Amino acid sequence: MSDRARACDGLSRAAVILLVGVVVAACSRNDSSVGVGSGQAPDPVALDFPIAYTKGPLFDDQMQLQVNTDLRTLTRFDVGTDLYLLDRASPSATEKNITFPVTQGKGDVQGVDISADGKRVLFAMRGPFDPNLAAKDQPTWNIWEYDIPSGSLRRIISSDLIAEAGQDISPHYLPDGRIIFASTRQQRSKAILLDEGKPQFSALEEDRKEPAYVLHVMDSDGGNLHQVSFNQSHDLDPTVLADGKVLFSRWDHAGAVDAINLYEMNPDGTQLQLLYGARSHQTGTNGGEVEFVDPHEMADGKIMTVIRPFDQPDLGGDLVTIDTGTYVENTQPLAADAGMSGPAQVSATQSRVRTDALPSPGGHFSSAFPLWDGTNRVLVSWSMCRLIDSNNMIVPCTDQLLADPNVQTAPPLYGIWMYDPAKQTLLPVVVGEEGVFIGDVVAAQPRGNPQVIVDSTPIGLGANLAADDAGILDIRSVYDVDGADTANPSIDALADPAQTTAAQRPARFLRIVKAVSIPDKDLVNLKNTAFGPDTRQGMREIVGYAPIEPDGSVRVEVPANVALAVSVLDANGRRISPRHQNWLQVRPGEEVKCNGCHAPQSGLSHGRPGSFDSVYAGAPSTGVPFANTVSTFIPDFGETMAETRTRVSCQTDNCAALKPSVDLLYQDVWTDPAVRTPDAPLEYRYKNLTTPAPTSLSCMTSWTSLCRIVVDYETNIHPLWSVDRKVVDASGAVTADHTCTQGGCHAPVDAMSNTAVPAAQLNLTDGLSPVQMDQFNAYRQLLFTHNEQEVVNGALQDVVVNQGVDANGNPILVNVPIPPPMSAAGANASTRFFSVFAAGGSHAGYMTPDELRLIAEWLDIGAQYYNNPFDVPVN
Repeated sequence: MSDRARACDGLSRAAVILLVGVVVAACSRNDSSVGVGSGQAPDPVALDFPIAYTKGPLFDDQMQLQVNTDLRTLTRFDVGTDLYLLDRASPSATEKNITFPVTQGKGDVQGVDISADGKRVLFAMRGPFDPNLAAKDQPTWNIWEYDIPSGSLRRIISSDLIAEAGQDISPHYLPDGRIIFASTRQQRSKAILLDEGKPQFSALEEDRKEPAYVLHVMDSDGGNLHQVSFNQSHDLDPTVLADGKVLFSRWDHAGAVDAINLYEMNPDGTQLQLLYGARSHQTGTNGGEVEFVDPHEMADGKIMTVIRPFDQPDLGGDLVTIDTGTYVENTQPLAADAGMSGPAQVSATQSRVRTDALPSPGGHFSSAFPLWDGTNRVLVSWSMCRLIDSNNMIVPCTDQLLADPNVQTAPPLYGIWMYDPAKQTLLPVVVGEEGVFIGDVVAAQPRGNPQVIVDSTPIGLGANLAADDAGILDIRSVYDVDGADTANPSIDALADPAQTTAAQRPARFLRIVKAVSIPDKDLVNLKNTAFGPDTRQGMREIVGYAPIEPDGSVRVEVPANVALAVSVLDANGRRISPRHQNWLQVRPGEEVKCNGCHAPQSGLSHGRPGSFDSVYAGAPSTGVPFANTVSTFIPDFGETMAETRTRVSCQTDNCAALKPSVDLLYQDVWTDPAVRTPDAPLEYRYKNLTTPAPTSLSCMTSWTSLCRIVVDYETNIHPLWSVDRKVVDASGAVTADHTCTQGGCHAPVDAMSNTAVPAAQLNLTDGLSPVQMDQFNAYRQLLFTHNEQEVVNGALQDVVVNQGVDANGNPILVNVPIPPPMSAAGANASTRFFSVFAAGGSHAGYMTPDELRLIAEWLDIGAQYYNNPFDVPVN
């Protein structure tokens, strides 16, 4: 039994109530804490309305903490948690367990919502727990509804087969009567897996610990169920704003990003955008990192949310309000409010709530439900500050005890309280119980129904795209970085062929990258060796490329209903922009627009429209060509070159200019020959490879939304080292042999088949690595530091050098490290490799531009060993 469990074991309910009174008195004497009513009547605000809340044990039968403390782990089973109802918000009201008939006290409940008329309670429930079943075989989370007037309880999806097809949590009523919820069903994503030739499965989140929960919508009877968000980690806690938008918490976890931010979108998944928080996580106690969870809109339009670390043993944090109408970050206003300094988020109470690991004088808030009755009051799940003293007794926090290093934090004691921000009071509604967690709470109080946003129906070009399961990505200019013109000397100058040639423009192509769904170990047991040197990059597919127009604009067709990212490339097809570490999504027929790009080191957010004004005005007038360009493309006022070109293309050649390609293709269609000679074309084509291409012949011929470029090291990269690169003169005589793995080059033997040190200490021959038997030795030597070798008595051995003697007089012998020529950070971080193939380099001309392009794109997406989990051999 843990110390925490032992401390609370055996305390009676009477002792708990006494303790509440003691803490109430202690808090009311502390000027820095919220005043807590003592000996007063219950708060009258919600007396006439029922409240519903979850309640269950903190500890399991072995007195071990069973309640999950980490926000990133959602598939819990807190056995014994039920949903309770009070007919009025008063401690004297009798509570009713409304889920016991189903759970028999052995289930779990979470994610409670209330209908706008206050008559129906929506929640997620699983159970009852069966001790004879493994965890994966226990009942799944399902969405249930309780009708308060009739007392009836029903599961939304009546079919057992359909209900058990996924884990469904965090439901919320949409204003049109439908239900939005988080689920592991990943319904549309599974269909796309089949289209890709893979089996259907629920993809793991990016830590690869459990399936990702993403947002789905269904009718009130469980029909018309469909997926609307396509994150690669969890989307949780959806709620509806007054304007009909869906607000939710998103775990952004692409690459090195690891944070829960606030997002919003339409109920059909269109217009997805960051709402708040990507750069505001160091706003906890003493600048500590916090996440944004359980958001709710208040009557004044501000957002109330709990901020807490990912993992918080006390299950709560501080309660804050955020002015998202003015700010995208705590101190970053929207462009329309430039000059405002913030802060956007402020503590909702005057409590001294800590978000770090130290005892919190103001206690902790687990959840909150703002009332819309004109009082601004809030129902909260709150635990007071409690300590375990030297006598192993639970006592209330005082300044003296908080300063004592020998005391420990006691288990939380969450109850339901009515918080009045005007009076700064917390009044008890449901008294906490030792060893019990009282979490989600709602009031069955009628409120105005939010606006209804009707699901979009694409028309015209959008309808055609939707039929192809595609949409459009429109970037106004990649040279617009965080609202600044970064082009040299300017975007307008780069757009003018008389001032700038193609070779002088740094941005030439856009790469569109797709996340790869990762199955659980029951389907494919993946080791870290299946990924790249940086496992955080996961596996990646490339879906296509588009040329960047002279003004930096791009308008391109992209696959719908998948997680996408983009990169800007130079003329060599190598990434010059940071990796895009937030997943984009485009719904069928949707056109997603953005002003430009983002500099991660700037400390600014750009993922929300309105964060910055566009720095590029586009065409100065209608009907006049861009400066010094051909008359083929006549812009409308304000259009970018990409918008003009694709609009004309849709009028003349079936929108061919919208289509991306698996190849890198550039043709100068803009320069007026009367001004100067048009720029030479650029082509990097897979068909020119003599080794296996990483995509299908059909995709090389005609791009569709299902085209994928999948680069595996063994299949697509390693064969390059053994390509026959003999140089033959006019008579047919071999004058040189530049084959990488021939004797005397990157092989452990010389031309006479004698043991030799590979050139540049780089062995590119076949064979598994003695360091990591799941990977080829060449892969390890290209991407990992390895030991310098020498020939000793006819055998290759690691070089050792004497670094002195140890305390016993023995020599200290160490290996000599050889840095790898490649980096998983990308092609432009792998200059030791590419420089030898550049003009004037020792290997200039040895590899073709198409081969070097293949290597570059593989490095840019992470240098993974495999980019398809089903290509990994089964051990």
